[in-house]
Amino acid sequence: MKNNSKFNITSSVQPKNGLLYAVITYKIPGLKKQYKWRALGLPEGARKTDINKKSREVVNRFEDDLEEMAAKMARPDSDIPVYEYLCGWLKRQSQSVQYSTTVSYGTMIHGRVKRFFEGTDITVGSLKPKQINQFYQTIRDDGCVATTVVRYHGVLRNAFQHAFRSEMIESNPFDKVELPRKNKFRGSFYSEEELQTLIRLTRDDPMHIVILLSAMYGLRRSEALGVRWSRIDFVNNQLLIDTKVIEKKENGTTVAVPVEEMKTKSSHRTLPLIPVIADALNEQKEKQEAWRKLFKRSYSRQFNDYVCTNQLGELFHPEYVTRHFRLLLNQYGLRHIRFHDLRHTCASLLIKNGMQLINVKDYLGHSDIGITANIYAHLDESSKQSSADIMQNIYNGGK
Repeated sequence: MKNNSKFNITSSVQPKNGLLYAVITYKIPGLKKQYKWRALGLPEGARKTDINKKSREVVNRFEDDLEEMAAKMARPDSDIPVYEYLCGWLKRQSQSVQYSTTVSYGTMIHGRVKRFFEGTDITVGSLKPKQINQFYQTIRDDGCVATTVVRYHGVLRNAFQHAFRSEMIESNPFDKVELPRKNKFRGSFYSEEELQTLIRLTRDDPMHIVILLSAMYGLRRSEALGVRWSRIDFVNNQLLIDTKVIEKKENGTTVAVPVEEMKTKSSHRTLPLIPVIADALNEQKEKQEAWRKLFKRSYSRQFNDYVCTNQLGELFHPEYVTRHFRLLLNQYGLRHIRFHDLRHTCASLLIKNGMQLINVKDYLGHSDIGITANIYAHLDESSKQSSADIMQNIYNGGK
């Protein structure tokens, strides 16, 4: 019906399931001949004039799309708009990093990065440090701390380093940007009395076991939710941490998904099964049995191996844990801390009671003692006092 010399476009009209389609044949230079079916929105038996008119419209629109596609293929890589390049980079990264990392990167790129760069003429090759600093200023204007800027910088610099190694650009513009210092992080934590009160008051809450695991072992939220019956050795009193629960989007709905992929190699660890946890686990098993009998067919069997489930046998969503913990603190008039601060509470109480940082590192599953030291060194006053006492004794002995 139509022949275009540039793309060798031809088309014919074919019926399928009572409807009419334009079958378009085309060839982009350098690629093999391809076929596309495009609906005409007309039934079989439609008037010939209507068919011809609709077919021309569909083919012309398809040709415009081909022109745009060919233009993108012909342009230099460095002329790719920043946001478009980052979308492609993210897709490649998703094949080699953890799902939760991909989600985190995607939130940045499809959020603030998209709002700033999309619709501009800033390309990979034209991006300047001045424009990067302008973008970082928008993050600060949103009330975010310097650490957030540093986090964005790490992701974007990594993406553009790929462009540099691929010889798309001669240098990485992010290397020319001066960054603010990270905010010194100090987590909030409960005292022994506050933690004891929290555990006592939440004893009858379905999420009590999640709180107890996080407080007693300093588990991350995802790790506590991933504790499994098959990983608990009641004979040798051991608990293996090798699964975490994350959230992901499936068909527009957020679901809780267990994955055997820990944050770091050190996160995969075996911990001693302390008596208070063993007792709580036995109570939780009894509760799950009671819920299973009570709710019968409504009770989910999919997550029978998981300790931290609700009354219907479903996994707790990580975000639900955060929200519900906040509600519990309000309900009982307790001082507000984040759920993650239970991990800091565990570490602070261990250090306060004389445990060395290297042992705290192993207990919490940090990959490097530098992480432990950066977060908790300010709490380790007892070791500093011991060191000072030793030096004083040495001085006294020399008199």
